[in-house]
Formats: sequence, C-alpha cells, structure tokens
Amino acid sequence: MASSWALLAAVLLATHGVAAVSGARAAADATRLPSSGPGFREAPAFRNGDGCPPRGAGERVHIAMTLDANYLRGTVAAVFSILQHTACPEDVSFHFLAARRRDADAVRATFPYLDPSVYLFDPARVSGRISRSVRHALDQPLNYARIYLADTLPRAVRRVIYLDSDVVVVDDVRKLWSVDLDAGGGHVVAAPEYCHTNFTKYFTDAFWSDPRLSATFRQGPHRRRRPCYFNTGVMVIDVARWRAGGYSRRVEEWMAIQKEEKRIYSLGSLPPFLLVLAGEIMPVDHRWNQHGLGGDNAEGRCRSLHPGPISLLHWSGKGKPWLRLDTRKPCTVDYLWEPYDLYKAAAATAIEE
Repeated sequence: MASSWALLAAVLLATHGVAAVSGARAAADATRLPSSGPGFREAPAFRNGDGCPPRGAGERVHIAMTLDANYLRGTVAAVFSILQHTACPEDVSFHFLAARRRDADAVRATFPYLDPSVYLFDPARVSGRISRSVRHALDQPLNYARIYLADTLPRAVRRVIYLDSDVVVVDDVRKLWSVDLDAGGGHVVAAPEYCHTNFTKYFTDAFWSDPRLSATFRQGPHRRRRPCYFNTGVMVIDVARWRAGGYSRRVEEWMAIQKEEKRIYSLGSLPPFLLVLAGEIMPVDHRWNQHGLGGDNAEGRCRSLHPGPISLLHWSGKGKPWLRLDTRKPCTVDYLWEPYDLYKAAAATAIEE
C-alpha cells in the first residue's frame, strides 16, 4: 500500500512540472538509515554535485526556521527536502530559532553533518504583544519569532530565506535565493503575491471603518503598488534593509494597536506583516508557495493542488500532513509530504502496511 501512494506522489509531482531526482549526491540510502536516537532516523549526508563551486568558494544560501516541539517532525521533513533537491547542499546554512535547546539537539542528531546555527528565542520578548487569534497554534510566541530574525542573525548574514515548518521544497532552493531584491529601487522582502485574494477579509470592520488606520494601504511614497496578500511562511528577506528600516519596530507598532486600542485583525502574525509590507514586496513566482494544503483555519479540510508548476508545497491551515497520516485520515496531497518524513514510527507503519 505504501509503495502505491509513493508512486501516486511521484506522478502528481511530475504532472506539475517537478523534478523527482535531486542534483545532490546522498552518501547513504535514505530507506536504510541508522538510528539517531529517539524520534527520527539519521538522514544521509548529502554532498555537492559536480557543477558546484569548490567548497568554501561559492555563495552560501542561508535558511531560517523555527523549532517548535509540536512542529519538529515538519521541520525535519523540510530540511530533508531542501538537501535532497539542491545541487549544492554543502553550500546551505541553516539557522534555527528555538524555545528549547533539546529540540535543536533532535535536529543535530538527525543531520549530524549539518552544524546548524541555533538561537534560543525568549518567548517573553513577544508574549505580551500577542492577542488571541482564530487558532491557538497561531498564538504561540515562536510563530512571531520571524519578526526578530534581523535582530538575531549575525551581521555577516545579509540575506535569508525564512520558511515555515510545514513545507517541503521540491526544487533547488538556490533558485529562490537568487531573486533580485535590488530591482525596482530595492525591496526588503520577496515572496509570492496573490492579488486575486480578497484582501479586506484579513482585517476587521473596526479597522476599515477607521480612516486613520485604513489609510495605511493607500498608494503613495510608502506604498508603491496596490497592496496584495502574501503568505509569510515563505519569504526572502534582505536582513540589512530590514534592520536599517526598523521593520521589527514597525510590525510591533501594529501589534500594539491590536492589543491596546482595538481589534483590527484575527489571524496571528500575518496581518501586521501585511500592514507594513503589502504593496512593497518583490513578487516571486507562485510555484514557490503552493500554500493552503492544510485547509482552512477552522476545520482543515482537504484541498487539491493549484494548477501550474510546483517548487514548494506548503500545508498552511489547520491540517498538518503528519497528523492526518498518523490518524489514517490523510488527504491526497499529504502523500507528497510522506517521502520526506524521517519519523521512526511512521517508517515502521509503512513497512507493516
């Protein structure tokens, strides 16, 4: 049964224009991996392909993610997918923001050759600014840690790709890294943009009825284009510009209005990013965020893939593929995530089936 679903996943990805084979070379067979301690199997060591620059001579790709115990299985799968599909995995540096050091220990045990950078994030830094949203998971302090990436990363890191923990990358991440943030006068963030989405629904009537607040979305010197929705789970960030522009403070200011003045949104950390950056980001091809695969924020119902090529799959929404697979109530798209799952219990179940 498991092999049939693996074949289905390969067919689905091939249909949407995704290469099934990585340019990197794995030093071990991912189906027969040694133990890495409780929880996860040890991943193979991926090496650079023949076309990569000599070690240390190429540009490093910096990727930042959070480490949350509830999403750790997703993070591990995401990292595995990135390494498997990039031609130069040894040129990728991972940066993890974690509330607990033991979550980072699990990642290190699973990828012992990676040597990631880990930064302990103090929940107290943001917990007093968080207001209740439509889903409890969106209220967790680590969900807001992306606001402080520029304050956390070393000064030598001038650009970073931020990824949520519920993604898998099925293309070479260097293509996303190479987006031109200097075009059009320079941008702080690049991300897929969705101008067909009903932008008004992300804010309350109290926001839109207040001329002082709603005026922030008028086009002008600080809003070059019509504001459109973008998903903050996949962003390329110019760290230096973020620091120079004080963007962490600007996001906090909107959070303060929400907390202290009136309720102007109800969807976690996304709306304050939209308030600051919508209409100002560099648009990226939609293939880099096939989002919404987790369904809505209330019930997490199954959704199909959007038409077109795919480079990144994103289970944003309530439904997470590892939970649906474990309860034997998966959506079809969840079988696209399953090949990257290094969780030991999941592997044992697949063998039994």
